[in-house]
Amino acid sequence: MKPRGFTLVEVMVALAVVAIALPALMFALSRQVDDTAYLRDKSLAQIVAANRMAELRLQVHARGGIKPGKVSGQARLADRDWFWRQEIKNTTAEQFYRIELAVAAEEDPSVTPLYTLVSFMSEQRALELAQTAAGGGFSPLSGGPGSGGGARDPDPDATPVAKSDVPEEGQGDE
Repeated sequence: MKPRGFTLVEVMVALAVVAIALPALMFALSRQVDDTAYLRDKSLAQIVAANRMAELRLQVHARGGIKPGKVSGQARLADRDWFWRQEIKNTTAEQFYRIELAVAAEEDPSVTPLYTLVSFMSEQRALELAQTAAGGGFSPLSGGPGSGGGARDPDPDATPVAKSDVPEEGQGDE
């Protein structure tokens, strides 16, 4: 009876297959790690942009208006420095502005930002939102003063309802 086992040729072919497949697998794994880091950075940049937009709303409330122009700055989040550039432009509608916030991990303006937020803001709406956020206004979504709060915060993108649009008691369809 002949002993059973692999021949030298079979072993060499198996090693060749492993030698080809292993680097491809390692490349795919390193690519996934890089993509995960990029997505983490992009998510943090999005948070920086949202924080800056909230700061801008508060500044509009404090100053009483929006000033078109370019400004840049730095924010610290997750033990890292983030660099943002903001540009506010007039639109064809009066008291309505286009705001572009770009957030990058490097200060160099030639670097493509990780996240860009484009928003439109009216001075009046920004003042209303800032007043509500500061606790100076009534919000039907939060339940109003003395109600113990509501289930959620007011939606900053919701269209405000004028008092004249809400029927008084006894004036609705019966």
